Amino acid sequence: MALLIAAPCSGSGKTLVSLLLAAVARQRGLPLQTFKVGPDYLDPQLLASASGRPCRNLDLLLCGAAWVRRSFGWWSRDVALSLVEGVMGLYDGRGPSSEGSSAAVALELGLPVLLVVEASRQAGSLAALVRGFRDHEPRLQLAGVVLNGVSTPRHRQLLAEALAAIDVPLLGVLPRHEALELPSRHLGLLPPQELPDWPQRLSQFAALAEQWLELDKLLPLLAPPVSAPGALSPIAQALGGQPAAAAQAQGPSQGPNQGPVITIARDRAFHFCYPELPEWLEALGCRLAWWAPLEDQALPAGTAALVLPGGYPELHAAQLSQCQRSLGALAEHCRQGRPLYAECGGLLLLGQELCDADGQGHPMAGVLPFRAQRGALSLGYREASPLGEGLVLRPGETLRGHEFHRWQLEESGDAWRLEGWGVEPRLEGWSSPTLHASWLHLHWGGCPLVPQRLRDAAILASPAP
Repeated sequence: MALLIAAPCSGSGKTLVSLLLAAVARQRGLPLQTFKVGPDYLDPQLLASASGRPCRNLDLLLCGAAWVRRSFGWWSRDVALSLVEGVMGLYDGRGPSSEGSSAAVALELGLPVLLVVEASRQAGSLAALVRGFRDHEPRLQLAGVVLNGVSTPRHRQLLAEALAAIDVPLLGVLPRHEALELPSRHLGLLPPQELPDWPQRLSQFAALAEQWLELDKLLPLLAPPVSAPGALSPIAQALGGQPAAAAQAQGPSQGPNQGPVITIARDRAFHFCYPELPEWLEALGCRLAWWAPLEDQALPAGTAALVLPGGYPELHAAQLSQCQRSLGALAEHCRQGRPLYAECGGLLLLGQELCDADGQGHPMAGVLPFRAQRGALSLGYREASPLGEGLVLRPGETLRGHEFHRWQLEESGDAWRLEGWGVEPRLEGWSSPTLHASWLHLHWGGCPLVPQRLRDAAILASPAP
């Protein structure tokens, strides 16, 4: 069946409950596949670390229903348990609608919902809240409730009787506990690599799950549906069911193990990367290499194209500015006209100067003519219309992406026109035959031509044997 873990609003504890279930499943030796609704990069890192398997994003707005169904079916196969962590409140979608919401994903996949409620200041009012969420969408099945912030037996009894009056199962309570406090910063929770006590926390999570959750009722609900997921992965299906050479590049033919080398930045400053990104490139016959700009590295030998994903370069601006080998290699890669794909935080590495949280400026690679500093929050889904032909963009196409950042540029570029709910249309980004740099995060499950075009450009730019 599997469960979608949702809440009335953000901050209620759905990530916490998901982590407790992942930790106890792993301690019991039960393989668990985690999923996350929406474009989040941080919760999935925590869930992946807790479960021992990459967490997969399920985003109806970025990828469409077919990809979401295929991804859920494929990655839920051959595991004992699977769970989906929702996003924001249960019915919160694009703008004021429920489009793309946790509820929409639950309905698309036929999943019951476990509602996590922060109940520290409630008693009988809990019944009205839960009844409203249960009855708002009659097609949705509410499997039960877990209550967060329940500190005394008396409080628990009050809440349990309120739920019993509306015939909703209580499947656990969580008290106030030091181990259950998850630290955060301006874009969300801290990733596991920044939590020095993370292994100990996972052990505590498993123990607390045993103590406070009704595991004999919850774990059977996490069993994935018994259905054939299909013989091909979502990426293979998107490529028409053909092998890596399926969409042959418009360049020199590549023999076995001779695909272009595409290097992906990955370190503490750059780690907002869907697991499907390298999987797409491998499926297209590329060879992958990894680069840590914060370690002042040259680019790996043979790099034909470079991917700079998002992350937190603004938190490491001073250190990055001292990495002259890394910055020089990046600038030289661009001077040679080799392909470069950069998103959000990766874009910040390309500018003239990046200001840290204190407003102190630090020189970057100097590839693009902007200075970046902290500003207003930009958040939401965007419809993107390319204004010219570039590395991965073509005029007349419409792509859908997501932006979430607090740093802003003095010069924003004009690669494409962005529109979204509640924001003024604007031009944004840089594009050329060898460059794509934008605030916008894309999930390649929703735009499979993007990795294919990047691969094609990498083949043309590959060094001669």
